[in-house]
Amino acid sequence: MSQQSQSFDVPARDGMPMLGLGTWENDDRSQCADSVTTALNMGYRHVDTAQIYRNEEGVGDGIAAADVARDDVFLASKVWIDKLAPEDVAASTRESLEKLGTEYVDLMYVHWPADQYDPAETLPAFAELQDDGLVERIGVSNFEPHHLDTARDVLGGQPFANQVEMHPMLPQSELREYAADNDVELVAYSPLARGGVFDVPELSEIAERHDASEAQVSLAWLREKGVTAIPKATSEAHIRDNWRSLGVELDAADVATIDDIDRRDRRVDPDFGPDWD
Repeated sequence: MSQQSQSFDVPARDGMPMLGLGTWENDDRSQCADSVTTALNMGYRHVDTAQIYRNEEGVGDGIAAADVARDDVFLASKVWIDKLAPEDVAASTRESLEKLGTEYVDLMYVHWPADQYDPAETLPAFAELQDDGLVERIGVSNFEPHHLDTARDVLGGQPFANQVEMHPMLPQSELREYAADNDVELVAYSPLARGGVFDVPELSEIAERHDASEAQVSLAWLREKGVTAIPKATSEAHIRDNWRSLGVELDAADVATIDDIDRRDRRVDPDFGPDWD
């Protein structure tokens, strides 16, 4: 790789670093802690977890072991769909904080608009946690524009961020337009299409020109779109490869080539998910 330096200035949007560490499926406590510590000591300052990942203890261990102050870490978690009744939102969030070993999270998401989710009941419970200082910002995940409209009406303002699957084969054009028009941050999970980006010739050609990996090109493309990416990574090698994406600068022709990829591939589509537009 041509990006030899490990020191990069991570761009941020309203205080949220645009490259984070995703921890989905990293549920071995010791391994998860090692991954988080490795990432933070490398320079990452954004860590994403969720109650359903069953690794909040490991994430907390990793933050505690890193050479980084807690207040310098942008920490996000998500309330699972069976904990979205108001009393469960409060109780489960406090349990998350205990597991994470922190007094607050920077961002707490509604994980899906499903099961116990009732905007008129769930969202005010999140707002109360924010008022109490336990949650700095309210986020939502897997929301379509009509879900966001309802959330805005209930909250009296937009949620800070909407976390959705996004990558070169799922560019989320409508949501990106909505986010730009309504001051909502987009956060991309599965930004590498769960490995699918390595099988796209257009990405491979661009990666070769930049002496980079397809993963780095995909993350650089998301950054060009103003989208925060939280690629899942466990090993130091993958954590470092994603980190080096910050050294990849795509030109207009590269971005246009990626925009023109005609493959569409949604990797996350559970039975309880929305009817995607």
